[in-house]
Amino acid sequence: MSRVRKILIMANNDVGLYQFRSMLIKTLLEQGNEVYISDPDGECIPLLIKMGCKFINTSIDRRGINPKTDLKLFVHYMKILNQVKPDQVITYTIKPNIYGGLACRLKRVPYAVNITGLGTTFQNAGLLKKLVIFLYKLADRKVKVMFFENSANMEMFQVLKIISPEKCKLLSGAGVDLDHFRYMSYPVEETTHFLFIGRVMKEKGIDELFEAMERLRSDGENCVLDVLGDFEEHYESQIQKYTEAGWLNYYGYQQDIRSYIEKAHCFVLPSWHEGMANTNLENAACGRPVITSNIPGCKEAVLEGKSGLLCESQNTDSLYGVMKIFLTMPFKNRLAMGRAGRKHMEDMFDKRKVVLETIKGLE
Repeated sequence: MSRVRKILIMANNDVGLYQFRSMLIKTLLEQGNEVYISDPDGECIPLLIKMGCKFINTSIDRRGINPKTDLKLFVHYMKILNQVKPDQVITYTIKPNIYGGLACRLKRVPYAVNITGLGTTFQNAGLLKKLVIFLYKLADRKVKVMFFENSANMEMFQVLKIISPEKCKLLSGAGVDLDHFRYMSYPVEETTHFLFIGRVMKEKGIDELFEAMERLRSDGENCVLDVLGDFEEHYESQIQKYTEAGWLNYYGYQQDIRSYIEKAHCFVLPSWHEGMANTNLENAACGRPVITSNIPGCKEAVLEGKSGLLCESQNTDSLYGVMKIFLTMPFKNRLAMGRAGRKHMEDMFDKRKVVLETIKGLE
């Protein structure tokens, strides 16, 4: 009988890990592995424990840059490696990728890194970008495999000489669970419901979306915006203002988003940067047209003009224009877009295929 393998997963958010990686974790457990989760405590941790994972509480300042707290995180990762003695480590997001990767390199533990997006750091030139690039090079010199969710991110890492091409593997993001996000009948309500799901913050294009909606309402368009997600930045007063104006419905964070997708006519995500926007995939899988930014990590989810429409990132005029185009579309065209989106997800983004490709890459 083969020895039970210990697999340690390092991440910075329990919700994302459970929502987008639970099928991978379930498969690893079904293969007879022991799976350890290093993550900040949260509402989805009991669900991961129920699946069979062992939890290690790990405090991470996701957005801050503080040498003292980052050093504490690195020391914590070293202690975890000493205690668990994993056969393999899988990391997600920038700080686990860097500090977890560096700990694995020093302890000579095989590790796989997932690049789920580059964030603002890589968009702006400056000392911070140079520091992050240096840390990635330092941490991931001995990485076994580096998974990417879009080709542009992979090419950038290769150009910057962070990773060699033979260690790179491109996935279709985290994929989408086509059974969970089933095709739904298209709504017949006359008022068009645009839907936004994500962290309410500037880099998700929320300012452009609010401004575009204000202009559409000023035009007399019969449309409303449903918003799901926690506040990452201070938008409470704007949310209240637009709610009182009668065109915005704010529902906060919702663990199960399917009922909101069901009543939506179109999903809108004018993000500035993404690894692969899971919400685009989920809405398309449910048969909803998608309006999103013409950037890597967003555009892959859309067959332009067939399953959705693309707008220019950080461009309110462009977003307003494509939303206006959508509002002029007859019901049959919207319905056809939704069906084409579902077919595109089945062809390119089936999570079962992504999980199999991931496990193959880990071997």
